[in-house]
Amino acid sequence: MAVEGAREVITLEARPVPALGARRFPAVRAGSILIVLLAWAAIAHSRVVPPVFLPGPATVARELVRMIATGELWQSLAPSLGRIALGFVVGSAAGFVVGILAGVSRRAEAVADPLIAATYPIPKIALLPLLILWLGIGEASKVAVIAIGAFFPVAIGTMSAVGEVDPLLLRAAESLGATPLQMITKVRIPASLPVIFASLRLAAGMSLLLVVSAEMIAATAGIGYLILYAGDLLQTPRLLAGIAVLSVLGILSTSGLQAVERRLLRGRHLG
Repeated sequence: MAVEGAREVITLEARPVPALGARRFPAVRAGSILIVLLAWAAIAHSRVVPPVFLPGPATVARELVRMIATGELWQSLAPSLGRIALGFVVGSAAGFVVGILAGVSRRAEAVADPLIAATYPIPKIALLPLLILWLGIGEASKVAVIAIGAFFPVAIGTMSAVGEVDPLLLRAAESLGATPLQMITKVRIPASLPVIFASLRLAAGMSLLLVVSAEMIAATAGIGYLILYAGDLLQTPRLLAGIAVLSVLGILSTSGLQAVERRLLRGRHLG
């Protein structure tokens, strides 16, 4: 009974939130990408920049189709996706746990906050040589640097959101007899979901950045290695095709996380 009462309080407080994650103005979203493609095509067609340095979208699209048909794209993409998935899950999970603990406990916050503040500004890719010394040049070091990059946005966002839940919600749940665990799972986390998912989107973007950087330094396969190798050989269409794939991955990761967020929030309201 107490939990149901707390859930009702949370639902009343958070009803406006789903609109923030809703996909509004789809025509405007598509139009913004179209404008960039048209500008790119116009610059390439004008030959202001030599084609060897900036081929047009059609040339890049043909190269991308060729890479898909020959299987070259998947051979490069598969290792990267595996590294991203594992690093993102490990780093985000660790960041979520640390963020929850530090958001709920002032003592845990006193331990975690200065450590995060001291280590967050360090460029994550600068840690890769050290990780290679510790873990070797194989997959572990690349996954570790991605996990470190994903950890910080989630930890900082979760800690901030969970620690700043409306006190009225907490007092209402407490007065209804919610246990400390229920206060976390039924009040603090649900009320913090929008910020937590925003942090996860940042972590996903950071994972993409770091996998490319790591593969450019210490890999012989992956989308980052493909981009670096194509650039060394002045294979600009291939290079831009790799960059286009990264853009698509960024869009897909953001859209996927937004869809999960909307589903969780909708289910919470219906429940």
